[in-house]
Amino acid sequence: MVKNLIFDFGDVVIDLNWKAIYGAISAYGISPEHPALRAASREYETGQIDTDTFLLRLSQLFGNTDRETITRHWNSLIGPLPEGRLEFLEQLRDSNRYRMFLLSNTNALHMEFVARELGPAGYNRLKACFEGFYLSYELGLRKPDPEIFEYVLRENRLQPTETLFIDDTLEHTLGAASTGIATWHLQPGKEDVRELLNRI
Repeated sequence: MVKNLIFDFGDVVIDLNWKAIYGAISAYGISPEHPALRAASREYETGQIDTDTFLLRLSQLFGNTDRETITRHWNSLIGPLPEGRLEFLEQLRDSNRYRMFLLSNTNALHMEFVARELGPAGYNRLKACFEGFYLSYELGLRKPDPEIFEYVLRENRLQPTETLFIDDTLEHTLGAASTGIATWHLQPGKEDVRELLNRI
């Protein structure tokens, strides 16, 4: 029986605009899969480098573009948080049927942008849906490393066989599954987290 729910953030709770950020990066003649870009992103998401260092590395990669422009492009990934999705999470929390946690590969720039866009009241509503709010750059770990899932399980004394993890990235669900956690590989555009109760 599922007693615990661990939610990814991007494209599960909040919408992401991959077309916007890929377009912005490609405009500089850089592939979104460029090794230097991927390395900087990975290090930023695990807190190995700070925001200033991250922006400096991207500025150098993008022909010394100013940090304000880079920040705007970087944050173009973040889409809206549908009100209906937030209400669903609140109702699920209020049902007291499940312990709920958020686990996201993310970074300081994106979370600061989310907080500004939602405003204090909206951001507090979001955080209040979850017993634990786990962000990769604060933990120094990122999905699909099994260690990040084991940390959440251990920290909250959760049984993996009683836990369901929802993520839109197959690699991440495989990492969770390796620890014994049940998974739902959600496909954005075809599925919505509001269908969750049909899958438990």
